[in-house]
Amino acid sequence: MATTLTRPMPLTRLLARWWQSGWHIVHMGALVLALALSPSSYGRARWPAIARHLVRATMPLALWFSVVSALLSVVIIRIVLVTAQSYGLSQYAMEMVVRVLVLELIPLIAAMFVALRVTLPAAAELAALRHAGDLEALRADGGDALRDEVLPRALAGMFAVLLLAALSCVLCLVLAYLLAYGFSPWGFERYTRLVGAVFAPVVTLIFAIKTVAFAAAVSLIPIGSALHDSPYGPGPASIELQGLVRMFLAILAVEIASLVGNYY
Repeated sequence: MATTLTRPMPLTRLLARWWQSGWHIVHMGALVLALALSPSSYGRARWPAIARHLVRATMPLALWFSVVSALLSVVIIRIVLVTAQSYGLSQYAMEMVVRVLVLELIPLIAAMFVALRVTLPAAAELAALRHAGDLEALRADGGDALRDEVLPRALAGMFAVLLLAALSCVLCLVLAYLLAYGFSPWGFERYTRLVGAVFAPVVTLIFAIKTVAFAAAVSLIPIGSALHDSPYGPGPASIELQGLVRMFLAILAVEIASLVGNYY
C-alpha cells in the first residue's frame, strides 16, 4: 500500500509562521495583563471562576512544594556550610546560600514546577476548547472568551508562581539561620544584617522583576501557544512543544538578564 509523504515546510515559511504566532502571543499577553489590572475583571459575576482557579492552582501544591523545597534547601545549605568550613571560608557561606538559593534557584524552580503542574495542563484545556469550537461558540453567544476562560487560568498560574516562590524563600531563610546558628537568638542580628546587605535595593528590584517575569512567562506563553499556534507536525503535541520551546527561551532570557543586572 502506497504511503503519502508530506514535504517539510520551507525554513523561511516556518520562521515566518513562528514569528507571527509569537507576535500573537505577545499581543494576547498584553491584553491579559491589561484585563488583570482592570477592576471590572473581578466583578461579582466573574470572581467565583477566578477564585476557583486560584485555589485549584495553589492549594494542592503549596504544602508538598514547601516540603520538597525545604528538603532541597537543607541539603544545599548543609553542603555549602560544610564545604566553606573545610576551606576556611565560613564567613562567605551564608551570603552564598542566600544568593544561590533565594535569588536564583527558588524562583526558577517554582516557575518550572507551576509550569508543569498548572499552566501546561491549563493550556491543554484551552487547546481542547479551541479545537472543539467552544471558544468560538462562546464568542458567538456574546461571551468574552479572553476574560471568561483565559484570564482565570493565566492569573492562577502567575499567582501560584509568586506564592510558591515567596513561601519557599522565607522557608529557606529560616532554615539557613537554624542550620548555621541553631535555636540561639545571638546570631539573629548578624544574620539579618547579612541578608539586608545581600538584598540591596537594586538586587531586590531585579529579584522582584525576575520573579514576576517568570510568572508571566510560564503562564502566558503556554496559553498563548495553545490559542494561536498552528500545528507544524501531527496532532496537538506539536503545539505543546512550540509552547515549551518559547517558554524555556523566555525563562532563559530573563535569567540571563537578571544575572547581568546583579553581577555586572
